[in-house]
Amino acid sequence: MTAAQGGITVEKKRKEAFIQELRRILGNKELLLWAPMSLYTTIRLGGPVEMLCDVGSGDMLAAVLAVADNHQIPVNVMGNGSNLLVKDGGLRGLMIRIADGMSSLYPPEALPDGRVALTAEAGVPLSKLARQAADYGLKGLEFAEGIPGTVGGAICMNAGAYGGEMKDVVSIVAACDQRGTPLAFNPGDLAFGYRTSRFSEGKPVEAVLRCTVIVEKGDKVTIQTAMREYALRRRKKQPLVSSCGSTFKRPEGQFAGALIEQCGLKGYRIGGVSVSELHGGFLVNDRHGTAADYVQLMAHVQQVVFQKTGVRLMPEVRILGEDVPVTDV
Repeated sequence: MTAAQGGITVEKKRKEAFIQELRRILGNKELLLWAPMSLYTTIRLGGPVEMLCDVGSGDMLAAVLAVADNHQIPVNVMGNGSNLLVKDGGLRGLMIRIADGMSSLYPPEALPDGRVALTAEAGVPLSKLARQAADYGLKGLEFAEGIPGTVGGAICMNAGAYGGEMKDVVSIVAACDQRGTPLAFNPGDLAFGYRTSRFSEGKPVEAVLRCTVIVEKGDKVTIQTAMREYALRRRKKQPLVSSCGSTFKRPEGQFAGALIEQCGLKGYRIGGVSVSELHGGFLVNDRHGTAADYVQLMAHVQQVVFQKTGVRLMPEVRILGEDVPVTDV
């Protein structure tokens, strides 16, 4: 046996030991091997991830992170995959999916100053939290109506729309680090910026468990009317076919979609992915495209917009993985 073959054998045994321990932690939660990420992202594109699991609680999430750290397994964390693209070659390591297993919403808590606290686990759809607030006649989350992500994802990217952002309402975020150690963050710790936060880079891994937002009492009819208006605007202006949402961040003082339209790129296509005819800021998988199509189209749009306007468009979508097929050790 060569030294290289011996190294591969050691690596394979290490991964087998990790998988065995991970399955004990997951209990009735399934561990998938080489799961195609096209099934778990809203763009419906992407190669396989070496290991994928859902978690059923914050304690389970912490335990999974700890055992991955012990075995030196690379980890990524996702919500419902609305802002994520995995390259066609796939992704090594473990992808932890925070969704239905961590989707508890807690009753409103009145605060001494008259405001109200709402707490939600990371897997709760952000729009569901906004609607809960509206049902109680609480204002401050109207902007979140229709944002296609989870609470955890919304914290990671400081999601926002229509003049509101998560940083405007977040009070406390409970999280854990890559060793499973519990963490708690106040707003000043979160490094919120435009579509960014301390969690957005993903290295070192810090996973959101739940967050508390502070909202105010308002008129229920007025709140619900505003949310219906926002939902209608989205339906009229944003494509319903598979996408990652907004592909690019908004340049300061401008709008990515308007710049892309100005450059005559609406409808421009590479393979099965095109610039939406409805909204230039969205790249859509409308003809069974590939992740390579998406990445190449992103690069083309960035190049043309920079050449014609001098503006550099920065990606909002999170891109992971490799172009060359990832294989088992």
